[in-house]
Amino acid sequence: MSQEEQRIAIAEACGWKCNGHADQIAATVGWEFACQFVIAPEGKLVTHNSIPDYLNDLNAMHEAEKVLNEKQEDIMNSTLWNIMDGRKYLWHATASQRAEAFLRTIGKWKEAKP
Repeated sequence: MSQEEQRIAIAEACGWKCNGHADQIAATVGWEFACQFVIAPEGKLVTHNSIPDYLNDLNAMHEAEKVLNEKQEDIMNSTLWNIMDGRKYLWHATASQRAEAFLRTIGKWKEAKP
C-alpha cells in the first residue's frame, strides 16, 4: 500500500469521509476540486491536508487505536510484535509500524504488488 492509501484507510476507520464517500460527494457536488476536501469525524468539511499524518505521528496513531475494541487491541499487539520481529519492546514501535499493524488488524492492509 502506498503511504497515502494507508493514511486514507486509517482515516476512514476513524470516521473521516474521504473521496468517493456519498457524504463527501454530496457536500462537494459541482466543485471543480472536490477531491481536495474531506469530512472530519465531527462533520466539518475540511481540506484533505487536515487528515492526521498517521504514518509519522505517534499521537495520531494513539488516537486511531482508540477505535479498536478489546479483541482488536490484542490482535494488533500480536501483529505489531510480528512486524517488529519480536526484537524490541512494543512501545518502541514507530508510527509507521503501528499504522501497518492497525490496518492488518482491521483487514484493510493490501500487500504491495510485485
